[in-house]
Amino acid sequence: MTQTDNLLTISPAPHVRSADSVPTAMRDVLIALAPALVAALYFFRLPALLVILSCVVSAWLAERACLKVMKKGPTGEGSAIVTGLLLAFCLPPSLPLWMAALGSVFAIVIAKHLFGGLGHNIFNPALIGRAFLLASFPVAMTRWSSPLDGVTTASPLGVMKEATGQVLPSLGELFIGSTSGSIGETSTLALLLGGGYLLYRKHIDWRIPCTFLGTVYLLTAFVATVNGFGISYPLFHLCAGGLVLGAFFMATDWVTSPVTKVGRILFGIGCGVLVVLIRLKGGYPEGVAYSILLMNVVTPLLDRYTKARVFGRAKGHA
Repeated sequence: MTQTDNLLTISPAPHVRSADSVPTAMRDVLIALAPALVAALYFFRLPALLVILSCVVSAWLAERACLKVMKKGPTGEGSAIVTGLLLAFCLPPSLPLWMAALGSVFAIVIAKHLFGGLGHNIFNPALIGRAFLLASFPVAMTRWSSPLDGVTTASPLGVMKEATGQVLPSLGELFIGSTSGSIGETSTLALLLGGGYLLYRKHIDWRIPCTFLGTVYLLTAFVATVNGFGISYPLFHLCAGGLVLGAFFMATDWVTSPVTKVGRILFGIGCGVLVVLIRLKGGYPEGVAYSILLMNVVTPLLDRYTKARVFGRAKGHA
């Protein structure tokens, strides 16, 4: 036997191994959401806490029920808790608790397990849950409360869309989070801290959030230049609504976003273009959820046409 005889090792896949696991990744997502959770509880108090608990508990119970029906044991990976929390962050604090619970059940049962469970869903479950609630209960889903005092009011994007003459919140208020809106989307600062943590832990790729936010900024800056709206107009669009939440925590979903670098850039650009079109030309003041869901449909095509060519094989061959 020579020294070269043991250089080749043959083993079954997977050949690339990592210390990361799904439970570890879900734990880090929960850590990243912690700043926004603290901000939500500070600004919206008990109503926000009840909606969050309703969503998380309902998602967890729905997950256990689905696994039992499919005769699978508890996985312990925590994705249902993440889905429930993300859905709660997309809901108004005044939403009836039974509606919040229904949205979580729909997200887990229909958007996740009906497609085969974790890793097989083609749409982001939390956003599907929100879309379901918005289509089923539009009045309740668009009733916003002011932070701290809980007075019913319009959202910042709604005020700008309807041009009611109501004073818009300042950029500082939008950045800190002391404005009306969904539970977990108002504090840009808290969401940026969480997004930065996910980037640091390398759970998400910078290409999707950066191209998403950058596209919205460039398009709204162009609109501001043409119409003379001022430099604060594109910054308002960045901080208002669920744009930062969607860019870092929804659009970057590992299952429903592209796997190629070019695909991720195109995905982020597509999301940004759709958000601006919906906000400026559509009848709905917000467009983040629908933009991401629409781009989820395009993800397989982006992966197919942006994948690297196999070495030694002619272009156009599988």
